[in-house]
Amino acid sequence: MTSIKSACAALVSIAAAVFMLSACREQEAAQTQQKPAPQVGIVVLKSEPVALTSDLPGRTQAYRVAQVRPQVDGIVQKRLFTEGTEVKAGQQLYQIDPSMYNAVLKSASATLASTKALTERYSALVKQQAVSRQSYDDARASMLQAEASVEQARINLRYTKVMAPITGRIDRSLVTEGALVSSRQDQALAIIYQLDPIYVDVTQPSRELLRLRRDFNEGRLQKASDHAARITLTLEDGTQYQQEGTLEFAEVSVDQGTGSVTVRAIFPNPERTLLPGMFVYAKLVEGVQEQAILAPQQGITHDTKGNAVAMVVNAENKVESRPVVTGRTVGNRWLILDGLKEGDRLITEGLQYIKPGAEVKAVPATNVAGSATEPPRKQEG
Repeated sequence: MTSIKSACAALVSIAAAVFMLSACREQEAAQTQQKPAPQVGIVVLKSEPVALTSDLPGRTQAYRVAQVRPQVDGIVQKRLFTEGTEVKAGQQLYQIDPSMYNAVLKSASATLASTKALTERYSALVKQQAVSRQSYDDARASMLQAEASVEQARINLRYTKVMAPITGRIDRSLVTEGALVSSRQDQALAIIYQLDPIYVDVTQPSRELLRLRRDFNEGRLQKASDHAARITLTLEDGTQYQQEGTLEFAEVSVDQGTGSVTVRAIFPNPERTLLPGMFVYAKLVEGVQEQAILAPQQGITHDTKGNAVAMVVNAENKVESRPVVTGRTVGNRWLILDGLKEGDRLITEGLQYIKPGAEVKAVPATNVAGSATEPPRKQEG
């Protein structure tokens, strides 16, 4: 009798435990059903035309450089320019002592007058056969030689005035009055730089040139302009140079040491802001991608292998993981090469609370400035 009572008590205890366990599970299921879906901030991706640029370091180079050199020997009598100022082509810069060359010119002129008179006399006499034809030819040859000597003397006298070969800004004078100069010397008297316009030489990896050519050929990029590519400059102090330049040419060979190609651009420089040798940053507008997909950087993460991954909200409001291929950055966004398309709802906010397959509530993101919001849906009924 006692054993029957004990068995009944045990059965009652087991039934009570089962009832309590079932009640707990039902309560947990009810709580789970009542728990709202996590909220995430999304950006609706749109295709848009994007001008692709490259930021490249460079150096300025004078458009033209002319070394002022003496073409005759002599003593410098005067310097006729102010160092660091603009000079014009044909402007006299130095005066070399002309006295010796004046004397040479007078002597050559006298010789020319003598030989010319003799030639004229022989010209009349040879017709009368009073002198031989050979004597006349010798006199005429002497006259022509004297004419050449006069011309040479005039050239040398003119060279005593050292002129500016080009228009530009002249550097400091490398000689002073009283210095002896020679037409055979290695040292220039001064150097003139033409600064308007001015060149900017930048280096670009050869692989980038190959990529650009491939993108143009395959239609992913359109030329930014029918004319030469446009380039802008940032100066050493971080200020933007106001004038816009154009691409002049690219070298036809690759530097074997660096694997880069020099690209030369030309810029207007009316204020002479740019000086030769300045370090600048050039932004080269490579082309325009008409249907580019740009994703905020907040929405692109990387897995343990370093591959780029994006979380998107699909049509069922569930999280979907997408492997993506990114290109360059454009401002604070990634250029997406593959994996995302127009209309995708990219999650940029609340990524730490979700996992693939989870149902979420999508709202416009607040952590992306100027982000696109989800388009309004039609109300039913």
